[in-house]
Amino acid sequence: SDQQLDCALDLMRRLPPQQIEKNLMDLIDLVPSLCEDLLSSIDQPLKIARDKTNGRDYLLCDYNRDGDSYRSPWSNQYFPELDDGVMPSDRLRKLEVEANNAFDQYRELYFEGGVSSVYLWDLDHGFAGVILIKKVGDGSDAIKGCWDSIHVIEVQEKGSGRAAHYKLTSTVMLWLRTTKETSGTMNLGGSLTRQLEADHVVTDATPHIVNIGRMIEDMENKIRSTLNEIYFGKTKDIVNGVRSIKNLNSMQQQRNIQQELAASLASRNLKRN
Repeated sequence: SDQQLDCALDLMRRLPPQQIEKNLMDLIDLVPSLCEDLLSSIDQPLKIARDKTNGRDYLLCDYNRDGDSYRSPWSNQYFPELDDGVMPSDRLRKLEVEANNAFDQYRELYFEGGVSSVYLWDLDHGFAGVILIKKVGDGSDAIKGCWDSIHVIEVQEKGSGRAAHYKLTSTVMLWLRTTKETSGTMNLGGSLTRQLEADHVVTDATPHIVNIGRMIEDMENKIRSTLNEIYFGKTKDIVNGVRSIKNLNSMQQQRNIQQELAASLASRNLKRN
């Protein structure tokens, strides 16, 4: 039912993102009738595969899958091999290659590592695509984490092709775990989804890739700031509220001094009146 689906989605939003796959399978086992709705509604952490023709890594998702095979954006081939897999048109494939090169540089500049992939497909009056970025921690035992961003873009080209309407849906999944002797183990994690629609002019100076790139850059910066404020800022406030580096005697002395000062000020005001 709709109520069951709403409850399931609400539950998944509150569970750790690093355990999404396990929790999703448990939910499907619990309510098999929601299988298709849950799989289509819940974003899962991105998986990495390697293109056997050129040795480059690419990301797997529903948008580059056909059956049990996945298309690489670098060679435009399916692995395992698939003869009749869905392919973008020649015009769109050229744009896809340019987009992959552009976002590969974007990923390197912003994330200093990780893997990115861009997949495009044709629509009746334009095209759509997905831009994927994954960055895993450097492997340190003390600090582990992962960033997954999924940007789905729909582009509706207008009449002359010199203007277009862009609709962007961005989802970021982030988790971080620190393990230290002094503070123990702490887990932070969550996901955030935001949408944005805009109209942009399409020219030689501002082609589709530039317009999409600016939208995604702005969106990621906003989401990054929000995640920092919600997860790290809020956690810091909570920890500061329940833990103090001062001992009880020092805190009691400070309170006594504050009370004496307050009493002195109050008595002085009474004498003036």
